[in-house]
Amino acid sequence: MKTTYKTIHTAALQCNCPECYSNSGLELSFKQEWKDTFWSKKATDVVREELVCKHCDFPIYPVSWTEDIERLYEYHNKLAKKETYKRLKAQTYIIVAAALVILFSLLYIFVAN
Repeated sequence: MKTTYKTIHTAALQCNCPECYSNSGLELSFKQEWKDTFWSKKATDVVREELVCKHCDFPIYPVSWTEDIERLYEYHNKLAKKETYKRLKAQTYIIVAAALVILFSLLYIFVAN
């Protein structure tokens, strides 16, 4: 099973970085987990958030967030559109159709005799 994360929302924050105190480098992004199996591909409920300062290239963890950053996080968390998606792949339909054909042909053989 292959797991990937797709970015669903990104925002540049105009707050001071808790590490380097730059006012123009914070970027908040939300990433949703997608599971890809042999049978289907679906978006899960798991959403990761990442806050990175582009000025000092340092990830900012929630422990060091200020009240301004938390307020903006809550706002952008509401804006992030979490997808609900599940799709069966073509090989799933082919295998199910082949199984049904075999089942009906065996039923026809046994009923005809």
